[in-house]
Parts: sequence; structure tokens; C-alpha cells
Amino acid sequence: MTTYAVSREMLAGNIRQLKAQAGAVPIWAVVKGDGYGLGVLPLAEVLSEEGITHFCVTDVKEAEILRDNSFTEDKILMLRSVNDRGEINRLLDLKVILTVGSEETARLVDQIAAERADVAEVHLKIDTGMGRYGFLPEQIDRVIALYGEMKHLAISGIFTHFNCAFNNEKLTRQEFAAFMNVVEAIRAAGQETGVVHCCNSAAFLKYPEMHCNGVRLGSALLGRMPFRTKLHPVGCAVTQLDEVRTLPAGHTTGYSALWKAKKDTRIAIIPVGWYHGFRVSCQPELARNRDCLRAALSALKQLLRKKKATVMIAGKQCPVIGAVGMLHCAVDVSGVDCKCGDPATVQISPLHVKGMPVVFRA
Repeated sequence: MTTYAVSREMLAGNIRQLKAQAGAVPIWAVVKGDGYGLGVLPLAEVLSEEGITHFCVTDVKEAEILRDNSFTEDKILMLRSVNDRGEINRLLDLKVILTVGSEETARLVDQIAAERADVAEVHLKIDTGMGRYGFLPEQIDRVIALYGEMKHLAISGIFTHFNCAFNNEKLTRQEFAAFMNVVEAIRAAGQETGVVHCCNSAAFLKYPEMHCNGVRLGSALLGRMPFRTKLHPVGCAVTQLDEVRTLPAGHTTGYSALWKAKKDTRIAIIPVGWYHGFRVSCQPELARNRDCLRAALSALKQLLRKKKATVMIAGKQCPVIGAVGMLHCAVDVSGVDCKCGDPATVQISPLHVKGMPVVFRA
């Protein structure tokens, strides 16, 4: 049976390391995307064991899972600026903090809260460049006006989301400055901003001076960042060798006959393919000429380095040969002491895992 095995201790170790780096600044753990593929509840339980009490979600179901499973007093922030009446009512039932990213949303949430004889706790979203949700910095007068006009909103925080923190320091610093200008303008008007947070995982690790009084961490928890860190990837696919055989010289394997044996070659077949997320990743953005050039250079660099996918078998990294199939791949096990049924581990991001259960282990 093939599973995606997650080390609880490695995950807990990442959390402890991030908490130490955050110091007194609270971590708002992001459990979107079904807990980045690990499952909302299993991920939240380990976070809770390590003292995390603030969570961020992007779907009502994620909030329901937390509230239905003993996370009754923890703070939960909905990161989307929700504009659906049913969802807003349900989130208020669950005592979830709402995000308000526009005047229209503010008025709708205020109206619904008034109808319920309630007060909605909200965080304001400022759009400093992501362009999805949020007031623009130049709309500061309208942001400040919300404090006086919306009698059924309790503003307890303000945040933005950087779009290039992982690779563009200049732009990130510009966005931070624009965000803090909004924060200072609100305070100068005599209003409270509450929790100020702007750092995602990349910004948290790169710019400690931007931690403010709250940080939102997601991918860092899993130790999967696009740059080198001391964090550890927390999981891998664990499977077994379905077949071990020797292909004669000249024989091919996989679709398109991309690989041909130069000599008699011992290979193993494992039941993991692109359907399960192996050799699958987020596609690079190719909207601009420079993005296309960057992707081409990256592919050329990998080609020159002859960097190949590998599978761990009997303590050795064995190269994958031929095209990865939907449900299987072939691995060169020449010189490796292995047989059918022996275990194999495959590095796959949990974000792309399909067709296998996630299992937490000590």
C-alpha cells in the first residue's frame, strides 16, 4: 500500500524553530488547501500541541472542521474577503474573524451583523500589490471612515499579502512601506489597528523587521520553501517495489521510449506516477517574456547539471529512468540489493498528492 507518511516530530520541530524565530510575535498558522495537503485537523492538532492558538483558513469547511473538533476558543481568521450572505452568516455562527477588503463587503457584513443583533470581528485587508482583495493604499480616507460608519464591525486587525517576498526585496520593501503608511494614518486619525500582520512564510524568514505583531505561516510549517532554510520537509510517499527485473541492452521503458538500456540493466517498478503528484509542480508563470526566458534558463540549468529524479531504495538514491507514467515509474537499481516488496520512498510535495492516504507517524 502506498501512503504519504508525515513525521509528527519533524513537523513539530519546524514549528518549534519558527516559534523561536518569531519570539513574542504570535504565529497565525495557515491551514488552507486542506492543511497544505496534510489534512486540516491533523495539521492543526500538531500545531495546537506546540502551543499555536491562531489559525487562518480560506474556506468555510476548514473553519467548521476546527470548531467541530475542540478548537472552540482558538482564533480563526478567514483570509478571503467573503461576499456571500450564507457564508458570512455561517462564519459568524462559528465566531470566525472576517476579512473586509472593500467598502461593499464592509457594508454587507455590517448589515448582516445588524440583522443578527451582533457585532462582526473583522480584519482590514490592504492591497499593496497582490491585486486580489483589499483597499488600495490611496483609499485610506475610506478605510478610516469605516471606523465611524460601520457600527456593527469590530476592527481587530489589519493586513496585507506580499506577492514577491521570495524573490524581490525591492518590491517587498516598497509594499511594506505602503502598508505601514496606511497603518500610521489610521493611528494618526485616533483609531486602533489591532493586530498588524503582513509576513507570509517567505517574508517571515527573510525580513524579521517586518514581523509587526503577527505573522502568517503556511508552507514554512511543512519545510517547503523555494530557497534554502534550516527547516525540514515533513513528508514523503512510502511505497514498495512491485517488480524487479533485468532489461536487455537496447530495450526501452516508458512512454515515447525516452530511455533505452545501453547494457543489461536491472530495474524496479514502483506504483507511483504523475497522478500521485510525482514530478508534478506548480507551473511557472509565463505571462511575460522575461518569465519565459527565466523558465527556459532554469530548464537548461537542470539539463546541464543532469539533475534527475530519484527514489530511495535500500538506503540509496536510485535514478528514475524513462517517462514517469500516470501510476508507475521505472527506477534503475543496478548494484542495489533489493527485491519485490521492498520499501521505497519518494519525495512528493503534499500539495500535489492524490490517490494515497496521508498517515502521521512519530
